Amino acid sequence: MKNFFSLLSMHLLLCSSPLLAQSDGTLSGTVVDEKEQPVGFVNVAVLDASTAKVVTGAIADMDGSFQIKTPAAGNYQLKISALGYAETLTESFQVTGTGFSKDFGKVQVKGDVQTLSEVEVQTMRPTVTTHPDKMVVSVEGTAMASGSTAYEVLAKSPGVWIDQDGNLQLNGKAGVQVMLNGKRSFLSGKELQNLLQGMSAENIKDLELITNPSSKYDAEGASGIININLKKPQQAGMNGSVYGGYQYNNLSSYTAGTELSHKSGKWNSFGSLDFAQRMRYRDAEMDRVFMSEDGSKSTFDQTGYEEGERLQPSLRLGSDYDLNAQHSIGAMANLNLNSSENFFRTDSYLRNANAADDLFIHSLNSTEGTYGNGTVNLHYLGKLDTLGTTLSADLDYVHITSRDDASFRNNYIPLSTPSEQTQELLLSENPTSYDIYSAKVDFAKSLSKTTKLELGAKASHVTSDNELRFYETSDGRQIPDPNRSNHFIYKEDIYAAYANVSASLGEKWTLQGGLRAEQTESSGNSLTKKHKTDRSYLDLFPSVFVQQKVSYNYQIGYKYSRRINRPNYQNLNPFIFFLDPYTSAQGNPNLKPQYVNSFEVTQTLKQTYNLVLGYAVTQDFIAEVPTQNPEDNTTVFQQQNVKNLKSATATLVAPVRVSSKWEISNNLMTMYQEFTNMSGDDVVVNDQVTVIAQTNHNVMLPYGLRLEINGGYQSPAVYGLYKIDEQMWLDAGLKRDFLNDKLTMTLNVTDIFKGRVMNVEANLNGNINAIEQYHGARSVRLNLRYRFNKGTAFQSKKRNVNLDELNRTGGN
Repeated sequence: MKNFFSLLSMHLLLCSSPLLAQSDGTLSGTVVDEKEQPVGFVNVAVLDASTAKVVTGAIADMDGSFQIKTPAAGNYQLKISALGYAETLTESFQVTGTGFSKDFGKVQVKGDVQTLSEVEVQTMRPTVTTHPDKMVVSVEGTAMASGSTAYEVLAKSPGVWIDQDGNLQLNGKAGVQVMLNGKRSFLSGKELQNLLQGMSAENIKDLELITNPSSKYDAEGASGIININLKKPQQAGMNGSVYGGYQYNNLSSYTAGTELSHKSGKWNSFGSLDFAQRMRYRDAEMDRVFMSEDGSKSTFDQTGYEEGERLQPSLRLGSDYDLNAQHSIGAMANLNLNSSENFFRTDSYLRNANAADDLFIHSLNSTEGTYGNGTVNLHYLGKLDTLGTTLSADLDYVHITSRDDASFRNNYIPLSTPSEQTQELLLSENPTSYDIYSAKVDFAKSLSKTTKLELGAKASHVTSDNELRFYETSDGRQIPDPNRSNHFIYKEDIYAAYANVSASLGEKWTLQGGLRAEQTESSGNSLTKKHKTDRSYLDLFPSVFVQQKVSYNYQIGYKYSRRINRPNYQNLNPFIFFLDPYTSAQGNPNLKPQYVNSFEVTQTLKQTYNLVLGYAVTQDFIAEVPTQNPEDNTTVFQQQNVKNLKSATATLVAPVRVSSKWEISNNLMTMYQEFTNMSGDDVVVNDQVTVIAQTNHNVMLPYGLRLEINGGYQSPAVYGLYKIDEQMWLDAGLKRDFLNDKLTMTLNVTDIFKGRVMNVEANLNGNINAIEQYHGARSVRLNLRYRFNKGTAFQSKKRNVNLDELNRTGGN
């Protein structure tokens, strides 16, 4: 700890050093939108007032601030332009000389909306826009969002991919940090899937895909951050909506919900209640080949059908109170519940070299589960002066509980003597709980008109309690099985601090650099095995971002960051979780964190087209490794540290406006991935060039109809030791407003050609594990939403609610 604070103190002193000398005369200001929220990275050009010729200019920083060296004497105007906003011209002003300075204060830009003869003609904002620090995917108001879950919307976003276990990946890399309104969700694995599958996409404003976060974010998240921005109330008085929907995908599902907000005086409060009864199914086929040392071969062929029902109510409440114009406090609470019933029926054939030993196994696994996630946040925001100095603080508490009660019914039928079949009934109970405490403080101060300093610190504590109780049955009695039961407790403390500096270096360059230090203290205690694993390590995570304005129509951004992915808590649990008689998943207490160094170059042409080139090296990459035992034909899946992952990506974002009523967002990503692992003394390399193409069409049809079509293709890919076949998809949606836009009806059809079938295969020295599965993505959905409001537009305060906290409460 002493070394940690010594390094931190030295870094803060260096970052607080006097920076750049300023020119005599400057033109400065801050670009904001209609809600007076800063609009970052917009183009600010200085025009000759008489000829409209561009004389000079700059790109605003991430907080919308700009500073331009004063041109020669003359009359000028400022022109502000940004994708998705109407072009804005200021009134002309006179410059008397190079020593002249002018502060324009807040320069407001408006959404791309025109009004003609009291008839509003609204152009469609791009579905995907690229900024120097992130990619933003618009969700609010789209037909495809109606009736969808947050999980489904994420799966269709550029660069986002779902692996064979349903986990999120970003640009081909696992370890995504998911945030809600800038706050960590605290979840990963199956718990994160539960949360996102229970969240209505209709409550989402947009998604921010951040592949190279700055040092102010937690270093957790090797592939970057996906920030889900939920809708916020924008009108005074009482406002809200109600919705309901139906989905059919061979099974019937229902959704319903309401949201309500109230703004009065110094109070701004909101709440939403969502309820879903979702049915899902999965068709699966699994084929395995086991190779013995003597060259003999055995096979395990399985077909299965899984069906599940989930009841998912969720409640979100929040309120902010303005103490005065400079200080505000508030609280938020989120409660997500999940009650599920699930069965998985399989038929398996186990064939050996000796046909007399061939076996047929009919299994029926059923599970009843409950899940609860409660989050409470208290926050404060203070504006300490008029120069942009802010202080914010957050306190968070999260309590997560889950319990799965499962039964495993297995019938073993020898193929040579079917009459000698035997039966087996196993039972298990798996209660799990997490308690997470976090406190953080952030400070920001402008050191000059072109330089900003950010400092922050955070401390967090996590306790995870995971118990697996296994039982055999005999004569109707449950007999505890101590060899399959387990109790595992994990505790972790993380202490972090960061410093971040951003500055303009003349007219063409902006720079942001930072350093984050994190001290981790952890302890994993297997009470069953009487084995304890303690760890203590300090890590430094630098980040650098450079933006170059080559010309008004061409900019280049350079990025570098170092990040970490710590193992999920359940993956550190050393015990075995049985999936069927011959398949199990085992934890690994020896898992080490994985570290990634990422580099990116972003080129922007005409403020519209973007080409992003990236390269990343991940050490000790955490991946699923299947271990097959030919002696008993069993397979154990375990998370292990693959030696490394090297990946190179090229992403092209090319929106096309065919007409005022037809807009297309196109995204093309080509990536090369190389996974390296050791198999005994041999080096095993699994590599592949993969192409992922996506296109989204928005078409305004007659009679107020809006058509959306989303299509995509993914060529063969690799992940860890697996090879993955190609996939493709096509979705379509129709949207129509009624009753003066108060009532909205949408009709969606997803995965029209059933192209989201996943085929994966791993081959280790002739031991083959191949899986084909389809998760019932093809569906038809009908949704209705009715809005009501009574009030006028108001401005809500911007608050730094970035809580970067533990994202690893998921399991296999």
